[in-house]
Amino acid sequence: MESFTGRTIQIYLPDGNPQSMKIAEITSRTVQAILIPRSKLEIAFKREELKNVGVYFLIGNPEDESKDILYVGEAEECLSRLKQQNKSKDFWNVAIVIISKTQYFTKTHIKYLEWLCYDSAKGAARYNIENTNIPNKPYTSESMEADLLDNFDTIKILTSTLGFPLFEKINKPIVKKILICKGKDAVGQGEYTSDGMIVFAGSKCNLTESKGAPEWILNLRKRLLKEWVLEVEDKVIVFKSDYIFHSPSAAAVTLLGRAANGWTSWKYKDGKTLDEVIRQK
Repeated sequence: MESFTGRTIQIYLPDGNPQSMKIAEITSRTVQAILIPRSKLEIAFKREELKNVGVYFLIGNPEDESKDILYVGEAEECLSRLKQQNKSKDFWNVAIVIISKTQYFTKTHIKYLEWLCYDSAKGAARYNIENTNIPNKPYTSESMEADLLDNFDTIKILTSTLGFPLFEKINKPIVKKILICKGKDAVGQGEYTSDGMIVFAGSKCNLTESKGAPEWILNLRKRLLKEWVLEVEDKVIVFKSDYIFHSPSAAAVTLLGRAANGWTSWKYKDGKTLDEVIRQK
């Protein structure tokens, strides 16, 4: 089990609006994470911090149940690059820029961090990666790499604190927390978390949908098959990777192929429903 050490994180709101731009930092570290809603770019463009060298993430939140979208990039001047990306890329609604308060980062530093962030986000598999060009790992000395790995640990903490666990892998919980959803040939295992309902790899869905299944259920299953989250095997459809749904019901209908209330369809080992344990406390 992963252990954590206490951290003090400071989040500054430049315009006093908690729904606007945020500047986050661990008080004992030099790395800053600047979260910028796309609708607040005008405010961000006035900030001197964005004129620094840095790594940045563009994040889009689709309305359907497909994965959120992530683009990883680097820039010698983040302000100019964000202005370019605002004109050229449509999918994103939030940007997070990573800089050094002491202007420590060089081109080599950010190239390495870009590669590491891309590789780690891909490994975590929480987002659909938008990059068409895959970042390459630059040569770094052993001591520089050690420092950058330490910087990356800070980046992981700050992005998660801001609500975007870009690099956090989904770990299967202890047995008593596992939820089960069954119906006909479907047998799914998952966990209800702050991110949503996680369905674990290996879970089996019914092969066909019920005759009265709403159109959105059909479209959702087709989309997940197209994205290779699901794959047909024999007489069932199997989850090939862990997948986070925004709601328990979306997870349940994907498994069952029919309309379902996820709060009552998902049950713990002792037979109690998710509704009884979470909502009826």
